[in-house]
Amino acid sequence: MENEFLQTEEAIIAALKTVYDPEIPVNVYDLGLIYRVDVDEEKNVRIDMTLTAPGCPAADFIIEDIRMKTEAVEGVKSVQVDLVFEPEWNRDMISEEARLELGLL
Repeated sequence: MENEFLQTEEAIIAALKTVYDPEIPVNVYDLGLIYRVDVDEEKNVRIDMTLTAPGCPAADFIIEDIRMKTEAVEGVKSVQVDLVFEPEWNRDMISEEARLELGLL
């Protein structure tokens, strides 16, 4: 059963890596915007995420894209995306691969 949950989490992360902020050419997962992905026994998913800035004009688009792509993962029943601002996002949360892509290294 645990292997099934790990596969589901890995599939969700793969889906999240296809979601981009339209203003930044890096996916939301590697940007460090995804703080938590929880999958319960019934495969209901809860995602805590943040934005690079609280007033991000693309917030609704990004949240809906995350919801739709996560719902498309096989076996997922429901998805709840919660927008949080604690801890506050900063550049240190960007993956090393994304930093290289953005020219920050």
